[in-house]
Amino acid sequence: MSGLVLKSVEKWYGETQVIKGIDLEIADGELIIFVGPSGCGKSTLLRMIAGLEETSRGEVFINGVDMTSQPPAKRGLAMVFQSYALYPHMSVGENMGFSLKSAGVPKAEIATKVNAAADVLKLTHLLDRRPKDLSGGQRQRVAIGRSIVREPTAFLFDEPLSNLDAALRVEMRHEIAKLHSRLDKTMIYVTHDQVEAMTLADRIVVLQGGVIEQVGSPRELYERPQNLFVAQFIGSPKMNIIGGDEVDGHFLAGGAALLGVPKGVCHLGVRPESIELVEPSDASLSGTIDVIEYLGSDNFLFVDTPVGLINVRCDGKRQFKVGQSVGLSFLYEQCHFFDNSGQRV
Repeated sequence: MSGLVLKSVEKWYGETQVIKGIDLEIADGELIIFVGPSGCGKSTLLRMIAGLEETSRGEVFINGVDMTSQPPAKRGLAMVFQSYALYPHMSVGENMGFSLKSAGVPKAEIATKVNAAADVLKLTHLLDRRPKDLSGGQRQRVAIGRSIVREPTAFLFDEPLSNLDAALRVEMRHEIAKLHSRLDKTMIYVTHDQVEAMTLADRIVVLQGGVIEQVGSPRELYERPQNLFVAQFIGSPKMNIIGGDEVDGHFLAGGAALLGVPKGVCHLGVRPESIELVEPSDASLSGTIDVIEYLGSDNFLFVDTPVGLINVRCDGKRQFKVGQSVGLSFLYEQCHFFDNSGQRV
């Protein structure tokens, strides 16, 4: 049993349970991302893996060894936090090698490992600088380099990019993706940003209320969400959800039969790009454009309909006016059906 395995892990704070019996296997070399709303338990679960939070119940295995009761130093993991936490009086090289120096590693070996990590992260020319002379992205690379020199079994990232501006976030996403490819190490990454999750992950773990809602590749979660929560959480802009009733194989909503559906469907999910604009006279659902968001390559039209506001994605070259009447046609093969309990039909 290689990689990392969680078996029925729970976390209790007194009478409050925040992690509710999670089972998860993470393969060796996999980049897996925990996502979910604030308070869902993603950072707590990461800290339990690291040993920074005690596991109330269940077991944590790393490379087949039960590490549930072991302290962080014995687990062979390296954690990169949201805060860089660099020593301001030390140079980049000294910051990166500090943990090795504290462990009594010979100077020559420290220099070799620091130089190797600096080469991977393109920090070689910055080794003599102090943190105050670095950009936010460079400081985050130093924090990652400090972890690399320890040659850990796995890297744990706790929202490492949230302190960066939008442009630096994109740059650092690329850096982390390339780093994973070069090092071929297990990486577990926590974020609330689903764009980071969709672009970086081999698999995504969607959490809500201390339980796993779904685990799968970004494509699996986007194309086959298993419940309403995942359907609306994954995807930007989020999926349109229309409530209605299935009657004789047809979905009735807003006084019209929108399309044929399987038995028991109570919620119809359709992504903005899965809707075509047609003449109102040719559509079973029509409305007027309430808001237009022009993003260059795309237009996002918010259409006021009898079933609520529907977001439609279309070519940015097309021109529309607020108040314009449009008809909506749903692409059946790309629609998602959910029952009364919110589970996929």
